[in-house]
Amino acid sequence: MIEPLSASRTLGVVFFPAFDWAISPTHPEREERLLYTRDQLQEEGLFDIPGISEHRPVFASHAQLERAHFCLPSAGAVSTESHLAAAGGAITAARLVMEHRTDRAFALVRPPGHHAMRVVHGNRGFCNINNEAVMVEYIRDHYPHPEGRPLRVAIVDTDVHHGDGSQDIFWNDPHTLFISLHQDGRTLYPGTGFLGEDGGPGARGRTINIPLPPETSDEGYLYAVRNAVLPMLEDFRPDIIINSAGQDNHFTDPLANMRLSAQGYAALTTALNPDIAVLEGGYAIRGALPYVNLGICLALAGIPAAAEIREPGWTPGAIRQRPQVAEYIARLCEDVLDRYFRPPARPAEGREDHGWWTRPRRIFYDTDMLSERQNESWRLCGDCSGLGRIETESERVPRSLCLLVPRHACPACRAEGTRLAEEARKSGRYAHVRLLDGDAADTAGEQAPGHILNN
Repeated sequence: MIEPLSASRTLGVVFFPAFDWAISPTHPEREERLLYTRDQLQEEGLFDIPGISEHRPVFASHAQLERAHFCLPSAGAVSTESHLAAAGGAITAARLVMEHRTDRAFALVRPPGHHAMRVVHGNRGFCNINNEAVMVEYIRDHYPHPEGRPLRVAIVDTDVHHGDGSQDIFWNDPHTLFISLHQDGRTLYPGTGFLGEDGGPGARGRTINIPLPPETSDEGYLYAVRNAVLPMLEDFRPDIIINSAGQDNHFTDPLANMRLSAQGYAALTTALNPDIAVLEGGYAIRGALPYVNLGICLALAGIPAAAEIREPGWTPGAIRQRPQVAEYIARLCEDVLDRYFRPPARPAEGREDHGWWTRPRRIFYDTDMLSERQNESWRLCGDCSGLGRIETESERVPRSLCLLVPRHACPACRAEGTRLAEEARKSGRYAHVRLLDGDAADTAGEQAPGHILNN
């Protein structure tokens, strides 16, 4: 007699396919990415397993988007209802876990978001709004640490592409550890994510990139997780772990050159043991996504059957990894750990300029064909991570000023941010002046804060 499957952890699956949003009818990022997945989950009886439940997303508000982004010229101009539902799906997943309604949650939502940066002029890398960043700000607004200390968040991005948007948003945040495992940027979009990109002046070693060589398979990813990611997480001791669960490193994906299998994804999820997973990329719509998502769900629920999943086209040869790849990854993991535990005193990007750390940037929005010119500066402060100041313009947005007062900013940085905003508004030099105060969330009408996890 076959024993019925049983979840050792409760799992909430938040599902939203975005029927009304696509870059084009035949674009890889379209609604079929999730429709086949839901059919597979239903056919396999996932939601018949006690402890696994399905949920619909709430809609995020424009104000919630603006807790993570400077949306120019406005949140309404750079987002659609589908983006509000995708970000809201991540928020729904967070609420399930933070309010102890489920042990784990998986936001199966689209459009994806990890290429969306702090400043948003349009769509790049199929992304307008960073779903994980909106979710993190929601968590910090609504579920503060009971001891009053900053909430420590770890985001592990396993999408095949470097999570450059998430890196940008958390670049100078000492309370967020952002780790991106991705195909080497010398071989794949967006061409970034190297070891030297390891955090801003107030957050040295809090950005970690693990650029893996093409043809990395289950073996290589699991080696990197066990020998680099887990030691860093153990040292950082996050209150919550979030997995940006991209699936375009599957051996059949048309946009990349990696060799993960559905079994590999399940093993990767089991090893990471994230509290919340949020879908990012993945474009092998029929042959990979339904099986990979099933494997991730089973792994999050603690069901060993995930190791038995076989997708179409799977053979041992399809995911075989050359010995040279394994040797390269072993050396890379040693360098990664050294960067984390002994980061350089100064960022590789930018220079010091009269008490500020400044880096000029050119950011290309490949979907909307926009070129943003940006000058980003961080006030060098011995009492907090520093005030952020960004001058930005593009073909769509005239010269604008964005000021970021981080959570737990010192009084001097908070006062300087207010002064610079008032001065800029009076000068008339900027089309838009925005001040984002990390501690100024308006939670009126929201549910009272709950309690955070104790990992």
